[in-house]
Amino acid sequence: MFDTFKLEMIDLKEATLRVRYGGSGPPLLLLHGHPRTHTTWHRVAPIVARHFTVICPDLRGFGQSSKPGDPNDHEASSKRAKAGDCVALMDHLGFDTFHLAGHDRGSYTAFRTAMDYPHRVEKLAIMDGVPILEALERCRSKFATRWWHWFFYAQPGKPEQAILADPAAWYGGNEEQMGAENFKDFQDAIHDPETIKGMLGDYRAGMFIDHLHDCQDRAAGKKLGCPLHVLWSQLDDLGELYGNVLAVWQPWAKLPATGRPINSGHHMGEEAPEEVAAALLEFFKAR
Repeated sequence: MFDTFKLEMIDLKEATLRVRYGGSGPPLLLLHGHPRTHTTWHRVAPIVARHFTVICPDLRGFGQSSKPGDPNDHEASSKRAKAGDCVALMDHLGFDTFHLAGHDRGSYTAFRTAMDYPHRVEKLAIMDGVPILEALERCRSKFATRWWHWFFYAQPGKPEQAILADPAAWYGGNEEQMGAENFKDFQDAIHDPETIKGMLGDYRAGMFIDHLHDCQDRAAGKKLGCPLHVLWSQLDDLGELYGNVLAVWQPWAKLPATGRPINSGHHMGEEAPEEVAAALLEFFKAR
C-alpha cells in the first residue's frame, strides 16, 4: 500500500497530522471522509502520483492525527480549523499553492480551505458533498431519514456509547472491498474511543458552527475563485436528494461548476479507483 510514499507524523502549530505523500509534479492534497483515514486513497493516489505530488493526511480528529482536547469544542473541530491545518501542512512541505480534492467530510474541509485561502488553492474537486449550509437549508423528511446520523452524531455522549458498543457492526466495511491494509487501518481507527470522539466532533462542528461560516460568506457575497469540479456517486443518494448537484454548487462559484457522476457507491475511491483517478487527472491537468 502506497509503495514509494513517505509516512510521517508532522507537527503543526495547532495539530499533529499523520501524512502520507509521494509522487512528483504539482502538489495535490487529498482529504478523506468519515469514518475513513487517509488510507482510503491507497488505490487512487499511486495512479495520480504519476503526474502530481500527492499528499494524503489524516484530518485533525481522525485516524492517528491529534484530537481536540474537548470533543464539544466546535471551534477546534471546525472546518475552518482543519483548513488552517491544510495550509500549514502545505507550508511545511514547501508548497505555496496546490490543487485540492476532498471526499465526504473531507469535502467540507476542502471547500472551507478554498474559501478561506483563495490565493492558495488553484483548483478544487468536491466528491460526494454539497455545502453544509445547503444541506441543512434543503433538509426535508427524505434527507432527515437518509442522513439521520448528522443529527444523531451532533448529540453529546450518546453517539459514542452506541458506536463503541460494537464499532465493526456499526460501521460495516470489509477487507475484500477495502483492501487488507486499508481495512486494518480503518478498524484500528473505529475501535479507538478518542478517534470516535474526534470524528463526532466533526459532525458537531458542522451543526453548530460550520454552517454559520457558510452563512457569513454568502451574506458577504464571497464565492470560490478557483475552478470547481464536482463528482458524486451514482449508486449513492446525492443525486436523488438534490437532482442537479452542479446547480446546488453554482451559486458558490464564480466560474462555471463542472462535474459528473461516478459509477460507484459512496466510497468511490475504494470502489472505482480508476474512474476516480481518471476524473481527477482530467480536471487537474487541464489548462
